Amino acid sequence: MTDFTDLNLAQPILRAVLAEGYTTPTPIQARAIPPLLEGRDLLGIAQTGTGKTAAFALPLLHRLAKKAGPAYRYKPQALILAPTRELAGQIGDSLRTYGRHTQLRTAVVFGGISSRPQIKALANGVHVLVATPGRLLDLMNRGHLRLSAVEVFILDEADRMLDMGFSRDVKKITAELPDQRQTVLFSATMPKSVQGLADGLLTRPARAEVNPSSTTVEKVEQRVLFVPKDKKRALITEMLGDRSYSRVLIFTRTKHGADRVAKFLAQSGIRSDAIHGNKAQNARQRALRSFRNGHIRALVATDIAARGIDVEGVTHVINFELPDDPESYVHRIGRTARAGAGGIAISFCDHGERGNLHDIERTIRQSVTVIEDHPYHSPEIANDPEIARRGPQRRPQGQRHGRGHGQRAGQGRRRNNPRWHGRGGPRRAA
Repeated sequence: MTDFTDLNLAQPILRAVLAEGYTTPTPIQARAIPPLLEGRDLLGIAQTGTGKTAAFALPLLHRLAKKAGPAYRYKPQALILAPTRELAGQIGDSLRTYGRHTQLRTAVVFGGISSRPQIKALANGVHVLVATPGRLLDLMNRGHLRLSAVEVFILDEADRMLDMGFSRDVKKITAELPDQRQTVLFSATMPKSVQGLADGLLTRPARAEVNPSSTTVEKVEQRVLFVPKDKKRALITEMLGDRSYSRVLIFTRTKHGADRVAKFLAQSGIRSDAIHGNKAQNARQRALRSFRNGHIRALVATDIAARGIDVEGVTHVINFELPDDPESYVHRIGRTARAGAGGIAISFCDHGERGNLHDIERTIRQSVTVIEDHPYHSPEIANDPEIARRGPQRRPQGQRHGRGHGQRAGQGRRRNNPRWHGRGGPRRAA
């Protein structure tokens, strides 16, 4: 296969693809699209920024365009689940772009905004629905959505979906889907939890894997700077004084940390904004739009936003704080070097994060280059063997930001309550 014309896509879809300047499929597209066009289930594994959205969107639109059926009220024919509002919106934008020469209707539903326009869109009829789990279940429970007509079910960013605690929601949703359907599962990494989910959802699936799980994009130049925690703000201000840092994505572990860094940068004269789960949807969209349009140079984000930020031309990713989960590092730095471009990822590592760095290097199977000639470099942190042996400074289980990893509000209290013996709860004494 040499170009998109070899895929035998429906002419309206091919016309839109060529108009976008696509000529040669990326490796994940070349491996995923043919079996999907055949109607097979598929497990797709690929690094971020490799064209996964088109890999599942083009076969889906081809199938529906060939069918040329009407859109049903409250009953979509295809369902795409995504973990974040931003990612759902971007998938919706891609579907509209690729399907603009067809009569197919796409709707996107997520929380944080009024459901009234979303309900109206469903009432008018849609072919493809892109949704986050919470709002989808809300609309189903209120009688505004039925999944009995779904022919194609796509679960995007499956690893993050499970990491964010959506496994029960996914089970509730899939229980309402028809047994006869095509199921597609895409993930950038393949932990055991995702493999278990795939085994339960997919039937004799094709497998499209273009890079080993948990490896990082080859074109990302990865660096680490050992720096005391109290020097990080001064360091990031000094770095952003360099105008080559023209579009920078900065990651923190907490929402409050993101706000503090964004405020500090603004006080230093650097145009910036923050994006995280506590921000209203309009504020999140406004910040992303400003970042995409170049009105701000720096966008500070938490890991929950890492899967939803798809902005071309991100020159640098800066890990102001290293993540507790090494898989999150992979997704963070994947926000740069997208669509074949290059990019630089720089991590700030303090005393308490040496163990996190060790876990990251073991996960990505390579060492991160140390910036030793920088004025802020701390040989004491870099060369302390006791810190390196100590392992990551993790919070006790159930105490990450007030709850367990991926745990939703209220679950901790319920799990630890001996009177609660529901599904997943503590077992009765024998």
